[in-house]
Formats: sequence, structure tokens, C-alpha cells
Amino acid sequence: MAEDFGLKAARGWAFRHVRVDAAPGTVVVIEGPSGSGRTCLLLALTGRMRPTEGRAEIVGLPLPRAMAAVRRISGLGHVPGVSDLDPALTVAEHLRERALLQRRFGGSPRALRRPRAQRAAEARDRIDTALTAAGLDTSALPKGERTSVRDLERLEALRLSVALALIGRPRLLAVDDLDLKLSDADRARAWRLLRSVAEDGTTVLAVCGQAPEDADTVIRTGEPDSVIRTNEEGAADALAETGRT
Repeated sequence: MAEDFGLKAARGWAFRHVRVDAAPGTVVVIEGPSGSGRTCLLLALTGRMRPTEGRAEIVGLPLPRAMAAVRRISGLGHVPGVSDLDPALTVAEHLRERALLQRRFGGSPRALRRPRAQRAAEARDRIDTALTAAGLDTSALPKGERTSVRDLERLEALRLSVALALIGRPRLLAVDDLDLKLSDADRARAWRLLRSVAEDGTTVLAVCGQAPEDADTVIRTGEPDSVIRTNEEGAADALAETGRT
């Protein structure tokens, strides 16, 4: 839920007057042209950019007061400039790194004291569960899990990004530029992926140029009469302040 949600940067509003109410386990789409504040809104709703006005509540956590808590329960899939995959690393290296980070920073102190074999088995289970949910069959890749990210197709890379986010078992999954450089067939597969994630109980927040007809909730950017008013320079300023170019 968000009410009169807005973010202002040095040269203007990245977004303003956002009002939305979405149930858990649904797909919320932020639709609009590039540069219209879409990514800023996604990052603000996941606790990664501080709003200037209004309020929001993410699975019971208020923004901006509980930004750190919202970050802990949300996961970023593909968000260019923020959660990019390393093209030089393999699929296996990405998965191992994320599982280790999750165990170190996302688990309980008691879990760190478990026997090494048990920790390894739990990490593998998390990875396998996330890969299944993301629909990524690593055995079908050119070199299996040893395939470099640079050799992945666009949809495969998207699935890997989603799988990495799902290792943390987030309650909110955010994905940017979902339909960028995808064929019509792959775009349909990508939306089916996010719908399946939502059906498992995770709320999905996705940015795109054109929302699918079956989206549960759509926030449109770049339209004067929409629930969100945007400014391209303001959006650029806001992103620059987070270190993203």
C-alpha cells in the first residue's frame, strides 16, 4: 500500500502522488517509458531509496521508517546498475556466492554453528528450490552450472537473477526492465515466471514498458493524469544519489 508517495531530487520529482493498494501474493506492474521514474519507484518501495513525501506499507512495515526491515524481506532480481550479474562468473559461482551471503547475513547465529555438511546440504536445498521456482534448468545450459553469465540468453539470465533473489526467500520480489530485449514469446514466458512466483505467495513488483493484460495492479508512469507524476531529470538525479549511473 502506498499513499501520496513521492521522491524529489535536486532537479525535480522522480515520482509523486503514487497511490496503490495491492494484496500480498500479487503482481504489481510499474509501466512506463524509460526515464519516467520507474526504477526510482521500484527502489523506494523496496526500501532502497528514501521517499520525500507520503507513506507506504510493505507487508506491514512502514516506509520510510522501516527501510532496513523492508530491505531484509525484499529481494532484487534484475535491476540494471544495482544488482547486475557479473558476466565473468559462472552460474555456479553466482549461486554459491549468494547462498554464502544468505547464510552469513540472512540466517540465524545458531545456523552458523551447524556442522559443515549440514550447512552445505541446506545451501544446496535453497539453491535447488530457487532454481526450480525460477524455471532455470542448469542441465540444459551449454556447460551446465559452469556456464558463464556472458553465455546466457537474455531469458536465462533473467531466470538466474530471479533465482538468486529467491535464495533469500523474500516476501517481495522486484524486477526491473522485465521486457527489455525479449522476444514476444520470451516476454510471455517471463510474465508466466513472475505469476508463478506470486502464486507461491511472494508479492512481485515488476517494471516494464507495457504491462500484460492479466497484471493484478498497474501503476503507469509518464502520464499527466496517472496516479504517478514523473520528471526525467528528477529521476536521473535520484538514481545518481544512490550511486547508480
